[in-house]
Amino acid sequence: MNNRIINDITNFIFVEDKPQKVDAIFLPGGSHPEQPEYAAELYRKGYLPPVDVLPSLSRLKDKGIGEGKTDVYNGNYQSDCEFFTDVFLKNGVPASAIIGEDKSGHTRDNAFLSRMVVDEKGIEIKTAIIVCKAFHARRCLMLYQMAFYI
Repeated sequence: MNNRIINDITNFIFVEDKPQKVDAIFLPGGSHPEQPEYAAELYRKGYLPPVDVLPSLSRLKDKGIGEGKTDVYNGNYQSDCEFFTDVFLKNGVPASAIIGEDKSGHTRDNAFLSRMVVDEKGIEIKTAIIVCKAFHARRCLMLYQMAFYI
């Protein structure tokens, strides 16, 4: 197979930029702790102003929430949002920096309901980091761009 084709497909599906200071970090759901742990690390490293928010924006409960590291994250989580919030709190993110959205059922909802939540709170988002799985990156980027008109 032609390497150019593989590279083109890879570059289309996977999106990754170097982190920079932003207004918000979005997490479009998941059942493993690595995403919110990484987002918490970004928060602790100062990629968000300390007075700003870290939205934990997640979908409704799926089977398997809290997979991995069950010795650390062992709550009876009812949504990804609850799970991610627990991970944030246990990784040094203050509760005051977390905004949850737990009504969404898929990535499009994650983006557009997140927009509704921040709009209701009067938060202006000009720049953001989306922390998601690599194979999910392009779809997340496109949907969040649509929701936030970036």
